[in-house]
Amino acid sequence: MRGTARREDAAMHVEWWSILPFVALLLCIAVLPLIPATEKAWDRNLVKLVVALVLGIPITLWFVIAGHQGIVIGALIEYTQFIVLLGSLFVASGGIFLSGDISATPRNNTIFLAVGGVLASFIGTTGAAMLLIRPILNTNQERTHRVHTVVFTIFIVANCGGLLTPLGDPPLFLGMLRGVPFEWTLGLWPYWLFVNALLLLTFYAIDKRAYAAEPSEAIQRDTASQTKLGLRGGSGLLFLAVIIVAVAFVPSVDAHAIEAGTAGLADSIPWREIVMIAAAAGSLVVGSRSARFDDNGFTWAPILEVAALFIGIFLTMMPALEYLGQVAPNLPLTNITLFIFSGGLSSVLDNAPTYATFFEMASHVDGANLVAGVPEALLIAISLGSVLGGAMTYIGNGPNFMTKSVADAAGVTMPSFGGYIRWSLTYLAPVLASMVLLFLTDDLWWKLLGAVLTLALVARAVWLIVKPARQPSSQTRSSTS
Repeated sequence: MRGTARREDAAMHVEWWSILPFVALLLCIAVLPLIPATEKAWDRNLVKLVVALVLGIPITLWFVIAGHQGIVIGALIEYTQFIVLLGSLFVASGGIFLSGDISATPRNNTIFLAVGGVLASFIGTTGAAMLLIRPILNTNQERTHRVHTVVFTIFIVANCGGLLTPLGDPPLFLGMLRGVPFEWTLGLWPYWLFVNALLLLTFYAIDKRAYAAEPSEAIQRDTASQTKLGLRGGSGLLFLAVIIVAVAFVPSVDAHAIEAGTAGLADSIPWREIVMIAAAAGSLVVGSRSARFDDNGFTWAPILEVAALFIGIFLTMMPALEYLGQVAPNLPLTNITLFIFSGGLSSVLDNAPTYATFFEMASHVDGANLVAGVPEALLIAISLGSVLGGAMTYIGNGPNFMTKSVADAAGVTMPSFGGYIRWSLTYLAPVLASMVLLFLTDDLWWKLLGAVLTLALVARAVWLIVKPARQPSSQTRSSTS
C-alpha cells in the first residue's frame, strides 16, 4: 500500500513551471516506446532509471537546498513503502501457480474478473492483481485476442474493485487513519456494484465478440489443452496472507516524527516493510521453484521496471503535489467538482496525498452528516474519485503498471501509454460519468441523462454481443484486440 505520510506543515511555494519535469517524464513514458529510434533503448530498465534520475535528482537538490528536505524524506519514505509492497506481493504471488487449464471462454474470463473485483476490497488491489494476473494470462495463452482482458483486469481488479474496505486502496486506508470508521466504506457498495457490473458486462461483450473472431486453430488448441485445475506452490498463499495482514495491522515508520527530527528508535523502524520483505524472502526459499520459474516463468524485469520509473515519478511529483496544495483552496468545492479534481489528479499523481489534500479542504466546509469531520457527500466524492480515477492511466495506481509489465513479459503486446488512455476513455470514463450523473447529482434532468447514458452503455454491450464477428483466416493474429 502506498505510503500515507504527507506534510501539512512543510509546504513549499512553487510556480507552475516546476511541474514540467513531471510532465516530461510522463511524455517519455508515453512517447519514447513509439519512436523507432528510441524504442529498443527504452525497453532497457537501466535507460528508464537514468531518465527518471536525470529528471528527479535536480528537483530533489532544489528542495534540499531550499530547506525543505522533509518533503524529500517523505517522498523517499513513500517510494520505499510503495516498492516494498509491490515487490513483496510480486515475489509471493510469483510462486503460486494455478495448474490445469480451463476454457478461455467469455464466461470464464468474466468470472475471473468478477472474483478479482471482490478480492480487491479485502486483500487490496495490488494483492488481487498480482494473485490473478498470471492465472488469467495462463488461461488465455492459446488465444490471440488477449489485450482487452488485461486492460479490464486493470480497470476492475487493480482499481475499481477496491472500493469496499480501507484495505482495498491506499486513500481509503488513509481515511481510516484520519478517523473514518472502518465499516463506512462498506456503504459505498452501490457505487462499487454499479461501476463493476457495467464494466463486467462491457468486458463480456467485448470478449464474446473477440472469441467469435478467434482463428479456429486457437479455439482448438484452447479446447485440447483443458485439464483439471490444481494448485502448485500453495505455500505462497500463506506468505501472501502475511503481507496483507502486515499492511493492515503492522505499523511502519513515523514519517512525521522523522521529518520533524523527533523520532525515537521505535518510530524509525519500518516494522511493516521488514515483515513484508521477510515474507517475500520466505516464499523464495520455501516455495516451489518449479511453480515459480518453470510454470510462471518468473523474472525480475517487471518489478525492476516499476522501481526504475516510479523513483522518478515520486521525485518529480513533489512540486506537483505542493502546487496542488497551493491552488486547492481556490477550487470550487462540491461533490461533483471534488470527484473530478480527485479523480483527474489521482490518474497521474499519488492518490494518497491527493485524497489527503482534498480531505483536509473538505473538513473546513460546513455540511450535514459529518464523517471524521467531513460532510459525508463530499467524502463519498473524494473516495470515489481517488479510487476509481486511478484506473485512467498506467501510472494512476501501482498495480496498473505492474499488471502491464507482467503481461508484456508473458508475450502480450500491451497498448502504449496513450493507447491505454484511449481504452479508458472509451470504456471506463463513460461508466464513471453515468455513475456521477445518477448518484452524485441532485437535479432530475441530470439523473435522467445518467439513466440514458447507462442504457446506451448497456445497448452498446448488447450490440457487441449480437453483432456477428468477422471470421479471420487461420493465420490472423491480433496484438491489440
